[in-house]
Formats: sequence, C-alpha cells, structure tokens
Amino acid sequence: MTIDVATGIARILKQENVPWVSTFPVSKVNNSFGREGIKLLMMRDDRYAVSVADAYSRMNNGNKIGVCTFSGGINAAGAQVAYSGIAQAYEDGSPVLCIVDAVAAGTTENTRFDQEASLKGVSKWYGYIDKPERVPEFMRRAYTMLRTGRLGPVVLAIPNAAATYDETVDPYVSPKGWKSLPDPADVKIAVDALGSAKKPVLFVGEGVLYANATEELKTFAEKANLPVVTTLKAKGAFPENHPLSVGVRGDHVVKYLNDADLIFAVGASLSPGRFGHGVPDPTNKTIIQCNIDEFDVNRLYETTHAIIGDAKDTLQSLIVVLDGTSSTRADVTDSVQAGKESGMKVYREAMASDDKPINPYRVYSELMKTLDRNNSFVTHESGNTRDQLSTAYETLIPRGFLGWGNVSSLGFSFPVVTAAKLAFPDRQCVAVIGDAALSYMLGNLEVLTRLEIGLTIVHINNGGFSGYGPGFWGEGHDPFTFDVLGPEAINMTAAIENIGWQTERVTEPSEVAPALERAYSANRSNQPAYIEIIASQFPLYGDWAG
Repeated sequence: MTIDVATGIARILKQENVPWVSTFPVSKVNNSFGREGIKLLMMRDDRYAVSVADAYSRMNNGNKIGVCTFSGGINAAGAQVAYSGIAQAYEDGSPVLCIVDAVAAGTTENTRFDQEASLKGVSKWYGYIDKPERVPEFMRRAYTMLRTGRLGPVVLAIPNAAATYDETVDPYVSPKGWKSLPDPADVKIAVDALGSAKKPVLFVGEGVLYANATEELKTFAEKANLPVVTTLKAKGAFPENHPLSVGVRGDHVVKYLNDADLIFAVGASLSPGRFGHGVPDPTNKTIIQCNIDEFDVNRLYETTHAIIGDAKDTLQSLIVVLDGTSSTRADVTDSVQAGKESGMKVYREAMASDDKPINPYRVYSELMKTLDRNNSFVTHESGNTRDQLSTAYETLIPRGFLGWGNVSSLGFSFPVVTAAKLAFPDRQCVAVIGDAALSYMLGNLEVLTRLEIGLTIVHINNGGFSGYGPGFWGEGHDPFTFDVLGPEAINMTAAIENIGWQTERVTEPSEVAPALERAYSANRSNQPAYIEIIASQFPLYGDWAG
C-alpha cells in the first residue's frame, strides 16, 4: 500500500503507543498525524513543544518516549527557537524524539543557517530521511538510539513529508533497547574496595532512575551500610526519609563527601557544573564508578575502578557478591541521622517562620504537609527555588520530584509540571517558580486552560530576579540588573485570572496551606491554579562540595 512519509511516521508512532505529540505549527507532518488519530498538544512556542516531550520522557524514566514536531527547512525559525529545548535535553541526557522539516534536496546551500550542523551538535543522532522508503529504517534506528546506552534526543529531519512509498515492502517492527551487563571481575574488585574503605559514600545519579533500579539501590545501600547522597537530577531515587539518606546538598552533605575515603558512584557522571557536587580532594579518595558507558570514566577525576553496564544489572550483581562477604564497619544510620538533623536545623527553623513577607521555606513546609508525598509531584525553577527546594523538600518516591539544571533554562518547570500531570493524571502536581521564570512561561499559560490540565504553580514573588542584586547577595553582585517592578505595581494574580486560572495572592503565612488546598480542589476539576506568594528575599540554601 502506498502512503506518504508523514502518514508512515504517524502509523509507526501509533505502533509505539505514543499517546500524543507536542507541537508548535507549522510542521508538515502534523496534518497527517491528526488524520491518523494522534492527539496534537499545541504549545505556544517551539521550545516548549520540545520541553514537554523531553519532560514526559524524564517522568517515565525513558519507558515512554516523548515526541515533538516543529518547523524547519529553508524557513528554520522553528528549529532555531527549538534549539534551546533540544540542547537542554542533550545536556541532561533525556531521550526525546524531535521531528523537524528539513531543507529539501536541490535547495541546500541557500541559507547561512545550517540546520543540520546546528541540530547535530545537540542530538544523539540526526537522521535525514533522504528517500521515502527509508522511513521504517530510520524509525527503527531512532527508537534503538532512544532506548539503548547513553540516552539523549534524536532528531528526524523530513525534507519531503508528501513523498510516497510502499509500506508493505519493509514493515516496521518496534526495536527493544539493549543493555550491557557488568564484568563479574569488575564487580568483585568494587566490592573488595568497598570492604576496605573506612568512610565510603554511595553517590547516586539519574542513571539509576532510567535503569528502573531504585529497589536494587535501596537493597544495596542497606546491605553495604552506606550513607547515600543523590544528585539534583536523582533526587527521590532513594527515599529521603530513609535512615541512610544524607540528602542532595547542605553542610552535612558536604561534610560526608569531604570526609569520605571512597566515593561509590552509581549512574552518576561525576562531572559537576554549577548545580552539582564535585569530588573534594579527589587524588586522596578511591573513586568507583558504575556507569552505562565509558564516556564519564576518567572524565574529570581519575577513576580508580569502573564497572561498565546497566545500573540495574550492576546493582544486582553487587548485591550477589556482597551477600558472600562480611563487613566490620559499624552501623552508620545513627551518625547519618545526627548529621542530617544538625545540618537541617536552620532550614527547619525557617520552615516554621511566621515572618512577613512570607519566608519561602514556610511555603515549602506547607507543601510537604498538604501534599501526599507518596502520590504527588513537585519541581523547582532555575534560581532560588531550585536551590531551596533541593535542600529542604523531602522526597519519598522516585520521580516525586524532578530536579534539573545541567543547563539552567528558565521556565522549564512549566513543561515539566505539565508532562508530570500527563504522565501521572492522578497525582497532584506543583511547580514552584520565581519572578524571572514566570516571564518565560506566561505565553504558554493559555495551553493549560485550553487542554484543561489541572496543576498548580506557586510563585515565590520576592521582587527580584533569582536573587540577583545587593538585596540578596551583598553589594557588587549584578547591582544594575536585578531590580524589577514588585507586586505593588504588577498584579500577576489578576492578569492570570483572566487567562482562566484559579488564582490567589497570599500575604499571610497562615493562609499558605488553605490557599494550596483550594488550588488542589480546582485542579481536581481540571482547572489550573496559580498562587502568588508575597515572599521575602531569603538566600539560604545548601552548598555543593568541591
């Protein structure tokens, strides 16, 4: 049967059980997608079309892959705007499928902007479908890339969506993802090193989530008697109310990493940016790294020993070998809890604050009280809300919190919380944002009204951009670019109400919890909710090591 390229791709996506495709028009495949019964979620810009699909993949640990489309080709405006979203997915290792119009054969070299070169730089693979009959081949390759090895975005470029081929010649069969198993000899060496260590720390990255290995992680940590530190992106991979949980950041976390003689990293790159731990004094520490491929081994620090393989299989193998050994190390749970209590004391005091303007930590405390943290979701924004929430918000379940920040793209919390609600419709989903992030997402607020997606955005309105300026950091820190109009001049609550949201402006600490409950009630009726908290500038949060 002869079909066109766009229809062929649509039918393959249906075979892959893709529930929807996020988009910003005009993409030349969209009409065929619609005719084939694929739901199109229209965002208000190309970056957010990518980011919703990206976040959906993250929320599902890559078990379901987000798909997006946007315009490109000779008029590459869509691809240029989408670039930032793809770059963030690439840096964070998120497996998202991006479908873009491409420059057709015979029309190349007519523009200064090279779409192919640009997008190749931020994708795991860029596939240009140069012949229509190659659609099944390219889709197999795309899904193989999206499910295997180091994860990242795949871009499929479509030069002629109307070109036709016979779909019976090469029927599409969905490819599985392939895993590599750890070398048993490497596992034995790692367990021996662990047994010799006096102060080992288990350092957990997002790779554990993508491997669906959180149960194995918990078993391994308990059997090995290890204090557990998680990266920002892995927050929640290990339950933070567990007696072995040190946390993500803070003085107590830094102390554990400083004092450690062995860093046992699982699913973590050990390549700190601005929003992650380095390894302090690395030349005097043993570093054991368990990773999906060799890219991160000896990347920044000398890796004493590595185990290359899938995190789930690696942890299972470690547990088996560990069962045949004995440890002389004393139980560490009491010291972990004592250190955590001491390190968190200043934040817990702030969480009980009755100050006005409202202390932001009081808001985080009320979130923890009003949400069922075994069946809810929270994310942060770039800036203070990231730094404060990752320090103080106690996450109990995998993907009950999404941390992000290898690339710190303002406004990303909006597509994240949207994708979380799409992935887990029964969960209460909340994004906590600052002033600058709201500027990025304002144009897309209409999307949730139109699609009737009930989630809550909590705006910590402290009258400054992410704490820049003398009022936060002291004289000399960006004193010319921090000041914006405050809540006395701009009433965001009134503005967003007119977009169809349930809105409240909260000035009293005692009203934070009731406002949250009213927002959740609106969400249950599929109405999005916005709460504007008139908050203080309070630049207190946990530090990073290294």
